[in-house]
Amino acid sequence: MSVYLSPPVHRIAMLSVHTCPLALMGGKKTGGMNVYVRDFSRELGCHGVQVDVFTRSQDSCRPAIVHDLGPGGRVIHIPAGPETPIPLAEVENYLDEFVDGVLRFAAVEGIRYDLIHSHYWLSGIVAEQLREQWGGTPIVQMFHTLGHMKNRIAADESERASQSRLDGEAHIVAIADRLIAATPAEEAQLINLYGADRAKIDVVPPGVDLKRFHPLDKRASKRRVGIPCGDNNILFAGRIEPLKGIDTLLCAMSILQERHPDAVRNTCVAIIGGDPWADDLDAEMARLQQLRRDLGIHDLVTFLGAKDQDVLPYYYAAAEMVVMPSHYESFGMVALEAMAMGTPVIASEVGGLAHLVQHGYNGYHVPSRDPEALAARILELLQDVDLRARLGRQARDYAQAYSWDHIVRSMLTVYRRLAKPMREPVR
Repeated sequence: MSVYLSPPVHRIAMLSVHTCPLALMGGKKTGGMNVYVRDFSRELGCHGVQVDVFTRSQDSCRPAIVHDLGPGGRVIHIPAGPETPIPLAEVENYLDEFVDGVLRFAAVEGIRYDLIHSHYWLSGIVAEQLREQWGGTPIVQMFHTLGHMKNRIAADESERASQSRLDGEAHIVAIADRLIAATPAEEAQLINLYGADRAKIDVVPPGVDLKRFHPLDKRASKRRVGIPCGDNNILFAGRIEPLKGIDTLLCAMSILQERHPDAVRNTCVAIIGGDPWADDLDAEMARLQQLRRDLGIHDLVTFLGAKDQDVLPYYYAAAEMVVMPSHYESFGMVALEAMAMGTPVIASEVGGLAHLVQHGYNGYHVPSRDPEALAARILELLQDVDLRARLGRQARDYAQAYSWDHIVRSMLTVYRRLAKPMREPVR
């Protein structure tokens, strides 16, 4: 007689094909997914799991293997196409080359992986080919953003997901062994928009590094980032792209400057992300800077560019509030980080933000694309110090449930169900 035991998971191939988890926050292709892959991999290492994160090489001068993910974690840069940043739409052309590079690496090192965890649809396409070559290694897939949801809020054709992406996502939904949804809303989207089998979806949210993101002295933090201690600061952090709704924030500040000039005196909106000093600005950064000029709020709004994650806590702590006026967010990592710092959040009531932000408890919801509603909530928090403090305390308490240790334990349960069971005789 024998019994089956859930096997341990010793080694994982983590796929983040199009973007490196070590990239600066707020770059063209960097955001919550980068933070997720980096911090999740680090915490897996703390639980004794070896993690190799495979990503496309974008700099031939960078080491092929980087040991910056803590114990047992490596980032492996795979040459696939030109070793420079390229448009996201072009990465698909080099997936076969990427697969070959991963296979060569694993063969040279003599490595066998217990499972593949792929992030975003491009990685899912790679995962399927690796599974075939590795004899059925199971695939755990997390999308982070969904093409059909992006298309629902696209303002024009240039913002729409390609048919290739939509087809790719549908295919991966069908062939992956497990699908990870960040929220119940994303689970419903996978089922209703892609026909996913509910039985193979697990809802496991992202986590937050509570050792890095925790309350800091506000005055000291303001000095650290160069904000006068008597001034108020409103923070946006993320990619500079239309779906982030930064134009709504700029319009809201214009409303406040016109109607409540005393309330926004000595107030600054700091926008972290992108490269505002590039010789050749990308279209969205150029549009936002022009909008700032047209609205006459140059003194109210400053573009700070992308920032290293080690500096971000000081910006969160220096802020009276964090604003996320997105048209779509699958989860909202920035909101969770701000909450862990004890900083209240004003966010559009969309996607994961509708789930994460508890209206009136750790922040406020506002309708997407509604500068009037956003201006009203910003004004309320600017004028009520006690309200900000209460929401901030409650936000910090709320974030405790999202510690990476807790999240990784939940994910390891998913992993163990997928790994091949071990048989042990019962005597």
